[in-house]
Amino acid sequence: MSKYQTLLYYCYSPIENAEGFAAEHLKFCKSIGLVGRIIVADEGLNGTVSGTSEACYAYMKAIHADERFAKTEFKIDNVDEPSFIKMHCRYKSEIVHSGLRDPHIINPNKQTGKHLEPVDFMEMKDRDDVVILDVRSDYEHSLGKFKNAITLDIENFRDFPAKINELAKYKDKKILTYCTGGIKCEKASALLLHEGFKDVYQLHGGIIKYGKEAGGKDFEGKCYVFDNRVAVDVNSVNPVTISTCRNCGKTTSKMINCANPECNEHFTQCDHCGEQLEGCCSTVCQEHPRKRVYDGTGYYVKVPQPVNTEKVKSKTTFELTETE
Repeated sequence: MSKYQTLLYYCYSPIENAEGFAAEHLKFCKSIGLVGRIIVADEGLNGTVSGTSEACYAYMKAIHADERFAKTEFKIDNVDEPSFIKMHCRYKSEIVHSGLRDPHIINPNKQTGKHLEPVDFMEMKDRDDVVILDVRSDYEHSLGKFKNAITLDIENFRDFPAKINELAKYKDKKILTYCTGGIKCEKASALLLHEGFKDVYQLHGGIIKYGKEAGGKDFEGKCYVFDNRVAVDVNSVNPVTISTCRNCGKTTSKMINCANPECNEHFTQCDHCGEQLEGCCSTVCQEHPRKRVYDGTGYYVKVPQPVNTEKVKSKTTFELTETE
């Protein structure tokens, strides 16, 4: 067993005084030596944490001992070092930001798509009456996606509801939704059902579980993850790289943040262009006076930034604007 592990999990389960729970949960995580990011909301938990195998075992045991979270499933990765630097546990309105906050309309504990285990998803995905739907953000599916999957041009999951009309032509098909760990599919599939789609499924455990249990067959590229690993391999059966360098077009699976903190855009960039542009997306950003030092990773620890009031279009960051 590796010295360190990274745990990916979520659980939709009501939490009373969720804000107070978040504060106490942060203390507990720190006390056992974990690092990572956890979102706590009235509707449940969503997190990725990392630490020694002993600390991760203690965490899973504590979560399962709480009857509210006893059903929680953990995706476990053995890693060479912790996947985070600090421990954060924050209270938010949702455990994954969708804008769908009315529990009378969208409540994964009451209605969601039929869960498909990885081997069943693999068996169904190529049928003529099936559509595979990627519910992740564009920067995620540009790095890797299932072969023949329908992808949406969305910067964040909260943009998903506005795309429902574009999917209306598939209402007579079986819709197989997928995301990184399963959490987005809970609400995406529930919304599809609410909007009149009759036959909706979701990949149970998401891409990560599919890679572990089905070998990742037909998942093209790498899977984006919300920690300092940035991307992980999924496919051990028929792997292929589909992403290209934004600057030169060369095939690459390396995704970074622009070194200019006022841009901070997610994009794929090969090592050569990374060296030439010092981890920036353009020469304009390279010349910015606040440009961060590029160490070859393109991953930066979050530091307080002044508000840029002129910035019209917000950029997604590696600092977990969405947690999967």
